[in-house]
Amino acid sequence: MSRSESRRPRRTIADASERIERLASQRAVVIFSISTCCMCHAVKRLFCSLGVSPAVHEIDYDSDRKRMEKVLMGLLGRSSTAVPVVFIGGKLVGSMDSVMAAHINGSLVPMLKDAGALWL
Repeated sequence: MSRSESRRPRRTIADASERIERLASQRAVVIFSISTCCMCHAVKRLFCSLGVSPAVHEIDYDSDRKRMEKVLMGLLGRSSTAVPVVFIGGKLVGSMDSVMAAHINGSLVPMLKDAGALWL
């Protein structure tokens, strides 16, 4: 086996994007997070306080972190902080500000019910 044959294929931004899309659609609520981020912690606590058990993907433990961050920043339309990023029912809700706005205006709980994350 030649040296080039034994290498793993290079990961691309498109691979990271497909992976994020796949992960985001696997559960009713999915949060992309960094384990040491206080805003990520706050959004996770919000969902737990509502009785929701989100799937949390801590991208700082991911071998493809840089590409995932780029994709997440692109989804948010930002050039800075990429997390937290929340998906409900496979649809992008956004970052902490979008989640909190939805919570305050009363649209978060109906979104969670529609996605099957709450049964109340």
